[in-house]
Amino acid sequence: MSHTSMDPTKMGIGRSIAVLTSGGDAQGMNAAVRATVRVGIYTGAKVYFVHEGYQGLVDGGDNIKLATWESVSMMLQLGGTVIGSARCMDFRAREGRMKAALNLVKLGITNLCVIGGDGSLTGANQFRKEWATLLVDLVKAGKITDDEARKSCHLNIVGMVGSIDNDFCGTDMTIGTDSALHRIIEVVDAITTTGGYLKNLKYKIYFNFHQRTFILEVMGRHCGYLALVTALACGADWVFIPEMPPDEGWEGHLCRRLADQRARGSRLNVIIVAEGAMDRAGNPISSEDIKKLVEKNLGFDTRTTVLGHVQRGGTPSAFDRILVGLSLSLSLRMGVEAVMALLEATPETPACVVSLSGNQAVRLPLMECVQVTKDVTTAMAEKRWEDAIKLRGKSFENNWNTYKMLAHINPPDTKSNINVAIVNIGAPCAGMNAAVRSAVRIGIIQGHNMLAVHDGFEGLAQGKIEPITWTGVSGWTGKGGSELGTKRVLPSEYIEEISLTIAKFNIHSLVIIGGFEAYMGGLELVQGRDKYEELCIPMVVIPATVSNNVPGSDFSIGADTALNTITSTCDRIKQSAAGTKRRVFIIETAGGYCGYLATMAGLAAGADAAYIYEDKFGIRDLEMNVEHLVQKMKTDVKRGLILRNENCNANYTTDFIFALYSEEGKGIFDCRKNVLGHMQQGGTPTPFDRNFGTKMGSKAVLWITEKLKEVYRHGRIFANTPDSACVLGMKKRALTFQPLAELKEQTDFVHRIPKTSWWLKLRPIMKILAKYNISLDTSEHAHMEHVIKKRMSMPAPLMKKACPPTKHEEEE
Repeated sequence: MSHTSMDPTKMGIGRSIAVLTSGGDAQGMNAAVRATVRVGIYTGAKVYFVHEGYQGLVDGGDNIKLATWESVSMMLQLGGTVIGSARCMDFRAREGRMKAALNLVKLGITNLCVIGGDGSLTGANQFRKEWATLLVDLVKAGKITDDEARKSCHLNIVGMVGSIDNDFCGTDMTIGTDSALHRIIEVVDAITTTGGYLKNLKYKIYFNFHQRTFILEVMGRHCGYLALVTALACGADWVFIPEMPPDEGWEGHLCRRLADQRARGSRLNVIIVAEGAMDRAGNPISSEDIKKLVEKNLGFDTRTTVLGHVQRGGTPSAFDRILVGLSLSLSLRMGVEAVMALLEATPETPACVVSLSGNQAVRLPLMECVQVTKDVTTAMAEKRWEDAIKLRGKSFENNWNTYKMLAHINPPDTKSNINVAIVNIGAPCAGMNAAVRSAVRIGIIQGHNMLAVHDGFEGLAQGKIEPITWTGVSGWTGKGGSELGTKRVLPSEYIEEISLTIAKFNIHSLVIIGGFEAYMGGLELVQGRDKYEELCIPMVVIPATVSNNVPGSDFSIGADTALNTITSTCDRIKQSAAGTKRRVFIIETAGGYCGYLATMAGLAAGADAAYIYEDKFGIRDLEMNVEHLVQKMKTDVKRGLILRNENCNANYTTDFIFALYSEEGKGIFDCRKNVLGHMQQGGTPTPFDRNFGTKMGSKAVLWITEKLKEVYRHGRIFANTPDSACVLGMKKRALTFQPLAELKEQTDFVHRIPKTSWWLKLRPIMKILAKYNISLDTSEHAHMEHVIKKRMSMPAPLMKKACPPTKHEEEE
């Protein structure tokens, strides 16, 4: 098949696919199963569920059942795997694999989609390699005919990695990892409130009486990803991971750190431990060991919590359903790509795994990915700790280096005499405070004096500026909103006052964190350089808005939190109709003229349609959508979901669409409408937004430090070139700095959106999964796969060095 389009009339006719989940369950597996089933049916193939993993494949019978479109309805929001998973000893023996082969041949199944960890995928590859000899033995035993063997002469295998540990090399994120982080952070936030405190600075009143040390043990027997990212997300005092055991004498170092924190007034200490943590000699370090150490040496009130299987439970996050962010679909998009891989396969095609690479789902050689994963274990066994960190990938290494920088007890005593101001602009959003915290602390590490600007550009004009210290941003990572205060006012009306304030406070550089107003404000400050020399300083804009509408970045801080809020709300709204007659929900989402939230929430929540400004629609489209939903509701489908971006059309309002569906659905379904409003803007930040904000703030200040060196001339700073005022954005596979002036051509200023948006290419997937008969453009995948397969053929260490950074792999 060509890589240009997917034609449902030509691809899967007469072919059969079996899908199974194996090994430990992970949130998001059901989304992958749903996508595989629906896309398979869409292409004309028969799709079978295999219940109970490989055990069901061996036992056959009712364990292998034909799937229908309706049988995967209402699966997206369910955790675990509805088709079951089991550890299977029978499949490890050739006799068991022969039974599995017999069951597949009798049903005419020659395509197998396996969703599991590296062990499950390795087993699938072995099954595929010996398939021909298994058929020979089955023919000799008289269990299948020569004709049946000829029709099933080769088996195609494709894998999707389901593992909360994110321990598989070759993919940025495995299915379930982000949801596990959500569970962990929910617990961390809940626990730390019992040990945290509120302090009234004026009267020095403490509103919590506990002083405690909390030790949380998270999953990760061989991989410390969950522990490391959790430590970044909650600002932990210490983290133990198997890839990098603590240095000799760590016990004393840990106790000194905790004691110093208490001496500084901290009433709360947090230590994160991966279950596979060990010391340099290979001896395990458990949460109980650490508790005894702290209690014996410091006498602190210390509590341990072992999270265990709670990390596998609960509803999958939006990230795991459609992998935003930071993140095309590691569930839906990979399900699409998995089916395409199976139906395009030939006998010569090697077994592949569908992986996430930046914002693309790509196919990589399965066993080469497995080998690199094993190389990490080998490096740890041989105590090559630095190699283990590097083999985990650039993302893991950057997380580790960022954590080490931000975990200082005492920042370095260096001074640069540089004053860096930080200001929040526009509407507040979750993750802003994380960006401010990391920018402040990285700036202090660089020796800069960090200044907090309150109340946006208006506060900058009025001189609402004060120094902000290392301890001044303690605990900010998990706080929603904006601690600095923020306003939508643009600087143009205050431009002279702003220039005077910059001179008065001797500000040498400016970090602007916010949405489209931050971008516009940055442009206005750059334009003012011709008149006001004080504005000739390095500036960087960090996109932070739920709308995700800032030019120059695929993702904005805050959008993931808003998307999860919308997705969970849609789940609850749909659940509210359980047991009632057929019902359609019309939901209005935020975003201004940008349809990002409506589109991605539509994918995550399983919407039948999502109306947005960028994808023009008229009355004929509305009529078609209504009729399509009417026909679906006449089957076993009982819930319909329609999303509408708030500014998608001035005339086709939410009330109009509600009235239209209500009238046309009479006698078949009834309608309800909801306007989500400002609830999408609030709440505590998700793990992704905490870490994305942390990395963006860090990257911005490091860039400013280097830029200041370039523009320092004759005892003064003078920056007036386009590249001295940039937007820091995530573009496909890297964090990049793009001059504000250059982005003007890419901007629709009237509607406050970029002229092009990458996520628009995802909209056909939503249509396919909602049972519309359309084609899917996959032309971009060919080049991406060529590049990645080329680097996968390199030796493991070279492959990692050659891999460009992805959404989770920001270059330092």
